[in-house]
Amino acid sequence: MSTAATSPEPSSRISRRAASRPGAGRCAMVVSLLLLLNFLYFLCSTGRVRTMDEVSAAFQVESLARHGTAAIPQAVKAQLFYGRIDRFGDPESPYPPAQSVAMLPWYAAGQFAAHHFPGIAKGARDIVSDFFLTGESALFSALAAALALLIFLQLGIEPKTSLAAAAILALATPLAAYSGWLFSEPLAAALLLGAATVLFAQPQEASITVPRALIAGMLLGAAIWVRPTHVLAVPVFLAAVFARQRNRGWSAAVAIAAAAGIAASMMLWRNTYLYGSPFVFGYPSATEGGKVVNTFETPLATGLAGFLLSPGKSIFLFSPPVLLALIGLPRLWRRDRGLAVVAAVTPLVYLFFYATYTQWEGGYCYGPRYLVPSLALLGLGVGPALETASRGVRRLAAAVFIAGFFVQVIGVATSFLEAAVAGGYYDAQYNYRMSYSPLFLQTRLLLHYASTSTPAPIGRGFDKWWIFLSRAGVSNATLIVMAGSLLLCTIASAWWLRRAFSKATAAA
Repeated sequence: MSTAATSPEPSSRISRRAASRPGAGRCAMVVSLLLLLNFLYFLCSTGRVRTMDEVSAAFQVESLARHGTAAIPQAVKAQLFYGRIDRFGDPESPYPPAQSVAMLPWYAAGQFAAHHFPGIAKGARDIVSDFFLTGESALFSALAAALALLIFLQLGIEPKTSLAAAAILALATPLAAYSGWLFSEPLAAALLLGAATVLFAQPQEASITVPRALIAGMLLGAAIWVRPTHVLAVPVFLAAVFARQRNRGWSAAVAIAAAAGIAASMMLWRNTYLYGSPFVFGYPSATEGGKVVNTFETPLATGLAGFLLSPGKSIFLFSPPVLLALIGLPRLWRRDRGLAVVAAVTPLVYLFFYATYTQWEGGYCYGPRYLVPSLALLGLGVGPALETASRGVRRLAAAVFIAGFFVQVIGVATSFLEAAVAGGYYDAQYNYRMSYSPLFLQTRLLLHYASTSTPAPIGRGFDKWWIFLSRAGVSNATLIVMAGSLLLCTIASAWWLRRAFSKATAAA
């Protein structure tokens, strides 16, 4: 009998085989975490639609649902138009309609609730519908964290460590804060992580098939239709395929490039049809005060200082788990070179691109908004960092989780827009103030509203949907039923996750 037949199989090979055949417990872990986070995010959501980008998305989904067009004439009527008039005289949003298409189920649910739930005054129907729209962000933030969990499990990381890493990403990074607003970043993060999952969540020795590559390319193409600048991720994913597959990566790379290229070409055709030029994307030539924002006039050093060091936009301040992820990148490289390239290079590409963008701060928002999707990819380093972590790394993990959780709670506890307007977010020329500190200002607002018994006017105070819907005229009984339903679903999902975790741990 040969030595190979009697020797135990290497543990690394066993873990890879186990990862390639995820059991029912592991699949249930991913699904139950998705549901738990979805209901938890929705329950804690601000439910508000305030900034111009959010309002544009809300108008666009309304037009799609009611008229089958992406034009937003109602924005002009409401004097909230931000975009460009197309060749046919219709006002268009500056953003492609992918986010609005994704929002259609929530729009339908919101319209049903607004018109059929008891205790909702006629004047409150629109904001009830807006509350349901934010459920889209809750779902896609939850999906991004659940996909990260799936990737960790497929890498062969034990369930306990994988779940801890996913919890850090879900609760201590901007995925948590942005789950409560109607920005497009949660959807983009889910699409990019979805592409990474399709391509790389399989054994290292397995080839990336053409069908997998086509699906990943379509997900990247969908991200382009969320915001055209996500085309930046496509060459990074192509490089990642070759880093993983080397000379065997040509067919997969061609498939990805073809699928994403078709989506990008359709975008350019849409621009030509609407505006007469493939490279006119619908942004207005200027915004408040005549400021031109869609150019690249910011000095690189200024943008980098803002994203790395400023109190209002630093990735280290608003997403502390970045420090943990950086530690895990070398180990991720040893596990899967493709994932490591995606996790390490995509944030760098986004960082240097947006650092020179004129409106690099992202308009009125909380933290480094434009970098949120790429930071979700960087978070894939957290799982490997926690695996066989030293005492120092475990202490760092606890510290960044606590700090990150606090930052996200502060962000959604009070209105970032209230703090921005009162705290001098922009100067008189609408240039972002590097000294602006939302954590300080919103903490002060939180303490103020917690210490006063005087009800704040609608739009101020604690930034939670059940508070402002009550002030807008929705009955307390209706709000109790809505909140109670979400709470029960959250508890049930947590119970399911616990059972799935026990099964996955026992099978590991």
